[in-house]
Amino acid sequence: MNIAYYLVLVLHIIACLFLIGVVLLQQGKSQDLASAFGGGGTQTAFGPRGSANVLSKATTILAGVFMVTSLGLSVLRPTHHSSVLDKAGAAAAPTTAPAGAPVTTAPALPAAPPAAAPSAAPASPQK
Repeated sequence: MNIAYYLVLVLHIIACLFLIGVVLLQQGKSQDLASAFGGGGTQTAFGPRGSANVLSKATTILAGVFMVTSLGLSVLRPTHHSSVLDKAGAAAAPTTAPAGAPVTTAPALPAAPPAAAPSAAPASPQK
């Protein structure tokens, strides 16, 4: 199981690198692959419209490999590793003190002073 995890991990990393490369090689609709390498108007490697098909198919296949290896890595995850959600669930669980341990409480905050009552004497008019 451990060997399968590392094989899928290596395949995942290779798929990621190739996917980045294939996406970066793709160009807009008005430009073709040959003009990126200084080939001018014709493409001899992929044919007149072949580069779009080859790069699109490669992107689709590599995206599929990326998704499958991502799922495979989550399934084959070694059991001694814990996820972030596992750690968050453990931190949120209430902890209880062992029997016989002294119970400590937080000190009480001092009471706030009472608010001053408004004076009942009418204010003198100022001129």
